[in-house]
Amino acid sequence: MRAVIQRVTKAQVHVAGEQIAQISAGLLILLGIEKQDEIADAEYLASKSADLRIFEDEVGKMNLSLLDTGGAALVVSQFTLLGDCRKGRRPGFSQAGLPAQAIPLYQHFISQLRQTGIQVETGQFQAEMQVELVNDGPVTLLLDSRREF
Repeated sequence: MRAVIQRVTKAQVHVAGEQIAQISAGLLILLGIEKQDEIADAEYLASKSADLRIFEDEVGKMNLSLLDTGGAALVVSQFTLLGDCRKGRRPGFSQAGLPAQAIPLYQHFISQLRQTGIQVETGQFQAEMQVELVNDGPVTLLLDSRREF
């Protein structure tokens, strides 16, 4: 499971010209689910996202988490995070989880974040979405539940 985490001052999602979600300060989380992902991957990334210390404290150091700041999260499914661009010019998506597997894991990730007390808004799974954000910093990080850095 992969997540692109962006610290934002605001973010919103539109589907078919209609706003379906918005947050003020917090995290925009783009979430990609792979075929081999399991519940443990969703739980690991949800915990990591909630506890990641990427917000500034009173002396300007990135020392506070989303839990510390009381910010919100906007979670958007994005299978293109699993795009394999190593061969040719068109990405391959053979490692992306199919909806029957991906939807429950996406929902579990969201549920885990909500259980921490974080306000969570969401995009719409499998919809053509327009995502707007103001990246704060900018701070953008990539998390991968299966990759050791």
